[in-house]
Amino acid sequence: MPLLLLLLLLLQLLLLLLQLLILLLLLLLPLLLILLLLLLLLMLLLLLLLQLLLLLLQQLLIL
Repeated sequence: MPLLLLLLLLLQLLLLLLQLLILLLLLLLPLLLILLLLLLLLMLLLLLLLQLLLLLLQQLLIL
């Protein structure tokens, strides 16, 4: 009988840990998404700058 009680207690603890993990993931997910968006924005900015530089270079070569 005590063995069954111990097993139930362990199962309860495991479920609690799982809940905490899911909660943590839910909290971290927006943060990761924001970081990803910032990274994409930065890449876009760099590409635009590169495009501008190429355009300037082209203008200089024409002159």
